[in-house]
Amino acid sequence: MNADLGSVENGSNLWRRYRGLPRNVVAIGLVSLLNDASSEIIYPLLPVFLASSLGASAGVIGAIEGLAESISSLLKLFAGYLSDRLGKRKLLVVAGYSLASIARPLLAFARSWSQVLAIRLTDRVGKGIRTAPRDAMIADAVRVEQRGLAFGFHRAMDHSGAVIGPLLGYLLVVLFVANSHSPTTEEFSKIFLAASVPALIAVMVAIFFMRESPVHAHHGAQMAKLSLRGFDSNFKRFLVILALFTLSNSSDSFLILRAMDSGVSIAMVPLLWAAHHGTKVLSSLFGGDLSDRLGRKRLIVSGWVLYAAVYAGFAFVSNTASLWILFLIYGIYFGLAEGAEKALVADLVRPEQRGTAYGLYNLAFGVTVFPASLLMGMIWDWKGPTVAFLVSAVMGATAAMLLLLLVRPHPGKDLLQ
Repeated sequence: MNADLGSVENGSNLWRRYRGLPRNVVAIGLVSLLNDASSEIIYPLLPVFLASSLGASAGVIGAIEGLAESISSLLKLFAGYLSDRLGKRKLLVVAGYSLASIARPLLAFARSWSQVLAIRLTDRVGKGIRTAPRDAMIADAVRVEQRGLAFGFHRAMDHSGAVIGPLLGYLLVVLFVANSHSPTTEEFSKIFLAASVPALIAVMVAIFFMRESPVHAHHGAQMAKLSLRGFDSNFKRFLVILALFTLSNSSDSFLILRAMDSGVSIAMVPLLWAAHHGTKVLSSLFGGDLSDRLGRKRLIVSGWVLYAAVYAGFAFVSNTASLWILFLIYGIYFGLAEGAEKALVADLVRPEQRGTAYGLYNLAFGVTVFPASLLMGMIWDWKGPTVAFLVSAVMGATAAMLLLLLVRPHPGKDLLQ
């Protein structure tokens, strides 16, 4: 009985903490939900479109996604730095969402994988422009004891969009696709056009409901520089280890290809993707709060170890039931690690460095995200998916151990003061 009362009380306290988040955090979360709903209508179907309609190989798909994410991550550095220099962030955030909303519907007219590459690069340029300033806006809006909660909330909203998107995608497949085993290019085009609507709404919400968060540097602070100088040594080590982990973390397109190999139909792919993101939502809501109370590093290491275990499972998956289970467990990794990683960045830097710091954080992805997807595709084509997933699992586990041993953050120390 006492345990039940304790659980109710803990749930009530968590709800009160979420209700205490600033309105700007809620507005940013809503924009992310809408934009991700648009993106995730397309994303689980894109590798199917590339492979079945355009004849792209696993290596080509890996190259497309790797290049797209690399250009995005590289731009995040400059956009974050620029937001620090300007002392304002909203303009860059709105511009990034606007560019993506313009580029995305063009997939409806793509008739070769090279055209898909150009459109995906443009879409990811928009992401590169908006992400670091947006994350800095979230950190600007909350106190240190709310950081994990705020980023956990944002990731939960983002992943909620990624639940809604695939469900809408499933409905669109049912509506527009006559033969789910071999959809035509024209049927894919109708789906891609429909996917642009939530993205346009997201831009409107960003313009009218997001509020600027001017950067207030502490007394005597120097202007932000596009350099690692002046950053905490733990932050620098964290970036290097993060880059190693990202080398293991190739595009999720390979998970979808693995699902197809295991017998999942095209019509079921969006539902599988929605279920995966459902666990992301739930785990993100609790993971961000746990990082405030239990420590960022503990949550990140736990998430990375879970990631390695799941990828090892994907190496040997043999039926659709176990594949669904792995997709659901894989979502928990994001809830444990994503919010905690971003909160840790804010813990280790000064406020006038935040935009640049989040740019550097994303650069750590950019350095290795293209080689990661390219490597995954090459090993897949050469030795098959089992070896490809095992190599990724080993690298992910190694990065988790290095983080545990080498990064020494200062729990509870507010570098804002």
